[in-house]
Amino acid sequence: MKVIDLINSSKSTAFSFEILPPLKGNSIQKVYNVIDKLIEFDPKYINITSHHSEYIYKTLPDGSFQKVNIRKRPGSVAIASAIQNKYGITAVPHIICKGFTKDETEYALIDLNFLGVYDLLLLRGDVKTLEAGQKTDIYHEHATDLQQQVNDFNKGIAIDGSVFEANETPFSYGMACYPEKHEEAPNIFYLKEKVKNGADYLVTQMFFDNEKYYAFVDRCRAEGITVPIIPGIKPIVFKNQLTVLPKIFRSDIPEPFATELRKCKTDDEAKAVGVEWCIQQCKDLIAHGVPSLHFYTMMASDSVYKVAKEVY
Repeated sequence: MKVIDLINSSKSTAFSFEILPPLKGNSIQKVYNVIDKLIEFDPKYINITSHHSEYIYKTLPDGSFQKVNIRKRPGSVAIASAIQNKYGITAVPHIICKGFTKDETEYALIDLNFLGVYDLLLLRGDVKTLEAGQKTDIYHEHATDLQQQVNDFNKGIAIDGSVFEANETPFSYGMACYPEKHEEAPNIFYLKEKVKNGADYLVTQMFFDNEKYYAFVDRCRAEGITVPIIPGIKPIVFKNQLTVLPKIFRSDIPEPFATELRKCKTDDEAKAVGVEWCIQQCKDLIAHGVPSLHFYTMMASDSVYKVAKEVY
C-alpha cells in the first residue's frame, strides 16, 4: 500500500518518523533500536535519510594536503530494504539531487524496484553539496528536475533516453515544503508544480509555531493544492538549538517557548521543556485534524517516544 493510501486510510492521525543511517563501522542494529523503541505507536511508514559523500583534506607526509572523498553513512536503499523486510512496515528512502548524479539516481531506482521498495521522498538536499565546477547536466539542480527523472523511469524511459519495460509497480512519492520561509522558495509556484507533476503528499520542514503551519496550509488550499500536507515535528533536545535551529532550518521559535528555553541551565532541562512544548504542539495539530504527524528523530528518539506516549 502506498504512503498516501496509508495516510488516507488511517482512522486517526497517522504516526511516522524519519531515521538517520548509522555512521560507517556501526551496525544496522542502531537503526533497529530506534524502530523497536517507537514501533508500539504503529508507524505507517519510516523515512530513511540519504547522505552524500563528503570531502576531507588529508595531510600528506610532505605537509601538503590531499582532497579525499569519503562516505560516512550507508545509502538509504539498503536500509529501506532491510527495514521493510524485517518489520513489514513501508520504508521510504530519501532520493536527493545534491551529491548524487543522474546516473546514480537511476541505479538507486533500479535497485529499489528490484528490492520491492516503491515509495520515495524526493528532495533537493543541501545546496552546499554541489561544488563549483560540477556540471548541472550531470546533477539535478532542483527537486522538480529529480521528479521528472522518476516520472520518466515510471514510464520506462532511462536517463539516456533509451526505453525499457516499465515497472509493474511504479514509484510513488512525496516532496518537501516550507511552512515558514526559504530563500529559494519565496512563493508556492514550484510547490504547485510538484503536486501537478505527481507528488502524492507534502512533508513540511520542522516548525514550532502551529499558527504558521495553519496559515501555510490555508494559502496552499487557496492556490488549489489539495494533497495532504504532513507536519514535520522535532522536539528540541539541546539548549543551543534555541539559536542553532532558526539559523539552519529557518524555523522561528515562538517567544513563550524561547523564554522557557532561556531559563534552562542544562541540556536535560531543555529536553524536558522541548518534550512538553512538542506534546502541546502535537495535541493542537491533532485537534485541528491533521492527517498525520511525521517526527524527525535525529538525536531525539527518546523525546519522540515521550511525546508519542502522550498523544497516541
